[in-house]
Amino acid sequence: MTLPAAPITQDVLTLPRKLPQGGLTNIVGLTRDQLRDALIAAGTPEKQARMRLGQVWQWVYHWGMRDFAAMTNLARDYRALLAANFVIELPEVVTRQVSADGTRKYLVRIAGGHEVEVVYIPETDRGTLCISSQVGCTLTCSFCHTGTQKLVRNLTAGEIVGQVMLARDDLGEWPVQGAPKDETRLISNIVLMGMGEPLYNFENVRDAMKIVMDGEGIALGRRRITLSTSGVVPEIARTATEIGCLLAVSFHATTDAVRDQLVPINKKWNIATLLDALRDYPGLSNSERITFEYVMLDGVNDSKEDAWRLVELLRGIPAKVNLIPFNEWPGAPYKRSSGNRIHAFADIIHNAGYASPIRTPRGEDIMAACGQLKSATEKQRRSVRAI
Repeated sequence: MTLPAAPITQDVLTLPRKLPQGGLTNIVGLTRDQLRDALIAAGTPEKQARMRLGQVWQWVYHWGMRDFAAMTNLARDYRALLAANFVIELPEVVTRQVSADGTRKYLVRIAGGHEVEVVYIPETDRGTLCISSQVGCTLTCSFCHTGTQKLVRNLTAGEIVGQVMLARDDLGEWPVQGAPKDETRLISNIVLMGMGEPLYNFENVRDAMKIVMDGEGIALGRRRITLSTSGVVPEIARTATEIGCLLAVSFHATTDAVRDQLVPINKKWNIATLLDALRDYPGLSNSERITFEYVMLDGVNDSKEDAWRLVELLRGIPAKVNLIPFNEWPGAPYKRSSGNRIHAFADIIHNAGYASPIRTPRGEDIMAACGQLKSATEKQRRSVRAI
């Protein structure tokens, strides 16, 4: 990937590769029950386990502490017990890029040497962190750059939570002990819209989001988290009951013929099947609407007829429609719809009673915009193999 020299800043971190610490359990990503069981297995008396769990949990997820020796409300011998059995490790930040608009993109290395990308988008009223759930993607959506990278594996709960924690590190967002309480949240919202299909990695995503939402740690409310799916119908109801976050659907077409091409999962669960599942989504209301993501592709899905069909499809579903100008990438088979066409489409949706904001592309100069995420090293590896 070729990046312009300005106005981007890029820090290439030359951190030493961490060696596996055999036999030690990484606390990051363990649910409360899993951590309690692990503490008992390491020698914590059962009568103390609940208290110790709360103490360790707050140190890791509220204060962002990585050093057991600094957990000062624990006895010295108990800190030694923790250090002998556990580690607190995050994915490794390989590169950090900052766009002209303030968007930050991190290339992050996880176990096995694989990489994923994480994006932080600052706005006047919020800061949104876009995180990944898989290495690569299995969906091969034809308009999405990420979808051109084959699926390698699911991320663990720890690797998902770790993306949030490393971004907080970079932003300096962990509270400082002894300082006045500051309620400002630089990361106020999380969207599972990075690499991968979250509902094909449901259990790990669920456990990670439960940790993020826990009130004694990072403490982001469930309505601050949005999970985006391309339409894995069997897992949609579970998202509401087991995670409780908001739902977004990568929709992008108003006929099965077009959606089959843009979002191939439609061949398995077509538009009618998907919409039936969404109408039955537990807790659906005007205050907790489903977001329909709709990328605007010139001459493909952007006609007035498409807009009118979309209005008919949405009837009976509390919804809003995010219109996304297509973010072009090298070799992309589509072009972005014109501004006039996008606004005409938005007007039809708005006049039918649905919010239809047009998303302002962010981070395009560092390939961090919607649909552009893809590990920067994948192309380099192909080049090396070709030599």
